[in-house]
Amino acid sequence: MSLNRSEKEAVISEVTSLAAKAQTLVIAEYRGITVADMTKLRVDARSKGVSLSVLKNTLARRAVAGSAFDVVADQMTGPLIYGFSEDAVAAAKVVADFAKTNDKLVIRGGAFGGKALDVNGVKQLANIPSKEVLLAQICGLLMSPMSRTAVVLGALAAKKGEGAAAPAAEPAAA
Repeated sequence: MSLNRSEKEAVISEVTSLAAKAQTLVIAEYRGITVADMTKLRVDARSKGVSLSVLKNTLARRAVAGSAFDVVADQMTGPLIYGFSEDAVAAAKVVADFAKTNDKLVIRGGAFGGKALDVNGVKQLANIPSKEVLLAQICGLLMSPMSRTAVVLGALAAKKGEGAAAPAAEPAAA
């Protein structure tokens, strides 16, 4: 079904606004995926803040023209699904995780920070821990010296307490 001019302009403006907010774009070929699998992918993506769209490639090229994702305009051929995310790794993680379980979804590439990513680049981006995990790791690193110091001071206090209690206990026993 073909879109009229105003519908095409609406699609382009919607995708342009997605691209303006997004940090990452992942492009994957979805040829042969069942509707049920595509629905699972969309539900998973929506829950993680990723916007997945099946677009006409010419409309997608026009929508990303002049944005940081313009670097992948030459890869926009064939039946593609476009994943935009504001989180740097969410789109790559959703698509890569789904591609592991469904061989019909083939990652073609993507863009992050104005640089084009190949398939391996998208997979590496997907392997980066999420923001929450990274923050937890940093907190753990910052707390580690403090907790070690507290344990050592506690052990010293216990040892001094034993040393002071032991001489007092001996005269009472004698």
